[in-house]
Amino acid sequence: MSNIVAIVGRPNVGKSTLFNRLCGGRKAIVDEIAGVTRDRHYGKSDWNGKEFSLIDTGGYITNSDDVFEEEIRKQVLLAMEEADSVLFIVDVMSGITDLDEIIADMLRKSSKKVLVVVNKVDNSQRQYDASIFYRLGLGEIYPVSAINGSGTGELLDELVGGYPLHEEAGLTDDIPRFAIVGRPNVGKSSLANSLLGEERNIVTPVAGTTRDAIYTHYNKFGHNFMLIDTAGLRKKGKTMQNIEFYSVMRSVRAIENSDVCLLMVDAVIGMEAQDVNIFKLIVRNRKGVLILVNKWDLVEKDAGSVKKFTSLIKERISPFEDVPVIFTSALTKQRIHKTLDTAVEVYSRRKQRISTSRLNEFLRKSVDQFHPPAVKGKHIKINYVTQLPVQTPAFAFFCNLPQYIRDPYKRYLENRLRETFNFTGVPVQIFFRRK
Repeated sequence: MSNIVAIVGRPNVGKSTLFNRLCGGRKAIVDEIAGVTRDRHYGKSDWNGKEFSLIDTGGYITNSDDVFEEEIRKQVLLAMEEADSVLFIVDVMSGITDLDEIIADMLRKSSKKVLVVVNKVDNSQRQYDASIFYRLGLGEIYPVSAINGSGTGELLDELVGGYPLHEEAGLTDDIPRFAIVGRPNVGKSSLANSLLGEERNIVTPVAGTTRDAIYTHYNKFGHNFMLIDTAGLRKKGKTMQNIEFYSVMRSVRAIENSDVCLLMVDAVIGMEAQDVNIFKLIVRNRKGVLILVNKWDLVEKDAGSVKKFTSLIKERISPFEDVPVIFTSALTKQRIHKTLDTAVEVYSRRKQRISTSRLNEFLRKSVDQFHPPAVKGKHIKINYVTQLPVQTPAFAFFCNLPQYIRDPYKRYLENRLRETFNFTGVPVQIFFRRK
């Protein structure tokens, strides 16, 4: 399941500083994804084996005095509607302001979990001053210092208390979920309509027509899955409208709740930086992925066009290049059934379990072919390997000196795994542990 945490509060209370502390300071994965957020406002974090997505709403508020309060109201409403939990950030140095009161009044009406985070509490006097925020009527307060990290442990313990562990966090039903993702106006809804055989989703030349993630059950031609048509993830600086922020949150949730993502790329424009960012977001969430080059019917082609375009795509998504690339046209329905067949294959690869005996036979052959290089005169011996009992392909290699295994050898073993067991389109995790 997806756990989305929204950070709300008036400007200059330290929302972004706390965001960076909770994500980056906990060795979580965080990235500057253009279009998903502005500046570093989307991150994926982990605390005590429990994973959640963090969204900072601050970057979407304009600086115009006459609309300032109204913009904050909209952001808080969106956060309350879309997020699973809300962190309400206040500033101990300024006390309770009118804007804090307005936000608190809105949050009191929410059924979501709301935690009041009192920032800039870095000495005993401010610890005492923080108690004034009990007046907001939102329950317990959590004094923290986003700058130095004090108090964040207690905050995170409370935040993730009801969240499932990683291995418990998968979907409970057996039906696959395929999400169609990509930039606005690349043809996502057209593909969904072609697959469904009906005009279920609105299609216009205007980018951003689809605002919500639309779930449809597909059961025909021997396939049975949920198809998710998502709103497009926009480029940096183009998510200022609140409705766009709403769409972004829906898209992020759809990716996180899917099994396989069909990333659509515009054949006329080519693969841009935003496409690569969406690809990285999919991989970071460990989802299966295939790339659909849509509008291929509009491109002037020669004998080497497919090979050249494929090569350019794999160059952009390197180092994870083991991804199916299909050239299609949603309007003419060119290769759309191949798209479905490939998505089902990727789903099966993502679910496959490999016996320990087969894995150790693979390990013996791989090590015989290329031994781990010695480091500081010490020889590395990998004893055995096993697949971890988690939702996505993850493997633990047990050895005598795991700290000396370098990235090139990790890539070598991953590539050998892919060749041997066919993980095309599936992110693979590799861990080295002491025997």
